Amino acid sequence: MRPLIAAVAIVLLVSACALAADQPQAQDDWISLFDGKTLNGWQVGKNAESFKVQDGMIVVNGLVAHLFYMGDVKNHDFKNFEFKADVMTFPSANSGIYFHTQYQEAGFPKIGFEVQVNNSHKDPKRTAGLYGVKDVYEAPAKDNVWFTMEIIVRGKHVITKVDGKTLVDYTEPDDWKDPNRRIGHGTFALQGHDPGSKVYYKNIVVKPLPD
Repeated sequence: MRPLIAAVAIVLLVSACALAADQPQAQDDWISLFDGKTLNGWQVGKNAESFKVQDGMIVVNGLVAHLFYMGDVKNHDFKNFEFKADVMTFPSANSGIYFHTQYQEAGFPKIGFEVQVNNSHKDPKRTAGLYGVKDVYEAPAKDNVWFTMEIIVRGKHVITKVDGKTLVDYTEPDDWKDPNRRIGHGTFALQGHDPGSKVYYKNIVVKPLPD
């Protein structure tokens, strides 16, 4: 009888472990910023037609415009975080992902940092560079292919990755002078750069980290 009980116990234990493995782990929890159907929680001012939702993606194509996250997650005010988005560029596309920024009705955001999205545009500053601060000049991804962009901010330290490869590892110096472009806090924004640029974004998620 005892061997049978032991065998049953082993089967139950293995089943429990398998079930646990299927459950999301706390350390892997990510919060979605885009529902895949609407732009609920996002706001754009001038040239709003540059952004639309199609087939579960945000399609960016049109005149200069910026789509700001203004939703409920962290009251759209992030300091330390991990951010991920799947991105596809098309030939000659130029876009960007801003962080620590704030809503602006028109023009290029004056507050915060831009992580470049550009694999073949005439601007030589390429994808994953911290624009104008620590630029990348060799494209880490290709047009017409999905890639995953990651941005990690902890304190004054910023890391950008494409498909798991680190492209930028930057720590803001203590004597940094620019009052607008400095590590602090704020929201995210997606950039529409020009009518010749077409970019897709999907699976936009964030993991807030302790301040």
